[in-house]
Amino acid sequence: MARKALIIGGTGTISTGVTQNLKDNPEWELYLLNRGTHTDEVPENVHILKGDIRNEAETAKLLEGMKFDVVADFIGFTPDQVAADIRLFRGKTNQYIYISSVSVYQKPLSNAVVTESTPLYNQYWQYSRDKIACEELLMEEYRKTGFPITIVRPSSTYGDKAPLVGICGSKGCWQVLERMRQGKPIIVHGDGTSLWTYTHNSDFAKGFVGLMGNPRAIGESVHITSDEVLTWNQIHEIVADALGVKAKLIHLSTDFITACAPERKEAMMGDIAHSVIVDNGKIKNLVPDFCATVRYDQGARRGVEYMLSHPETQVPDPEFDQWCDDLIAAYEAGIAAFQHRQKS
Repeated sequence: MARKALIIGGTGTISTGVTQNLKDNPEWELYLLNRGTHTDEVPENVHILKGDIRNEAETAKLLEGMKFDVVADFIGFTPDQVAADIRLFRGKTNQYIYISSVSVYQKPLSNAVVTESTPLYNQYWQYSRDKIACEELLMEEYRKTGFPITIVRPSSTYGDKAPLVGICGSKGCWQVLERMRQGKPIIVHGDGTSLWTYTHNSDFAKGFVGLMGNPRAIGESVHITSDEVLTWNQIHEIVADALGVKAKLIHLSTDFITACAPERKEAMMGDIAHSVIVDNGKIKNLVPDFCATVRYDQGARRGVEYMLSHPETQVPDPEFDQWCDDLIAAYEAGIAAFQHRQKS
């Protein structure tokens, strides 16, 4: 008999990979709990429970009489949301999987290679501090009552519908791609040689599904990422190559960028400004056949091809485009002013 799994969310970039992986898996009967606004691509054999997880009373009524072997929350961001999950699913699941983030690890890092025992401390980013608080709440519940938790920490994860780049606007990455196509400079933080890992959602799903129903994963925290490590220069050059153009990169210090755009400081200083190399030994121990196989050049090419063939994904972002031009102009004006003073 197939085991039952409930995914809270299920239609986002990371969770879509899991949904696709499980859709034809005879071991699992999959349910998605969400508001039903993005279900057009959900496989036919996946059950949709339409509801708002933020409405605890409504969700409790929706789930009345139901029990699951696994419940996974992909959209829990704050301790109060996780506390509601604990109340909702106590006694209703044999395993509760919480999706946290690799960004919870110590910033700045004392060691660029992170393991699950790396200290959890992010002085810059509230998002990460909230994730840490959620993890601590769950671990406390596990120790006190045995609530069967597994904490999963993904890195930057993407799918076949778009590549990922370092700095983009609120409307996604298309404007960065458009700047590349127009031969305009692309802003890269630092000197572009710090290290980063992008993980394709299909690879993340392999590790995630291997943790589902895995008794050795109860009470554990584990990250799931690719082993591929790239510099930010390489990442942008890969995307440009997929577009058939040469990347024109301009390197600006993180301090300069965040001084000019303070609203970007949390995410930059709390995440991408630091080199991070993830040790995947633990997931490979828990899921012996786990191996990430999609290289970023392969995944980015698929994402670029999808965007070029789907005009609805090509969302202009003139505000971000102007911001890039203004930031670059300010940087170049500073250089010109300094050079002028040196000559005078």
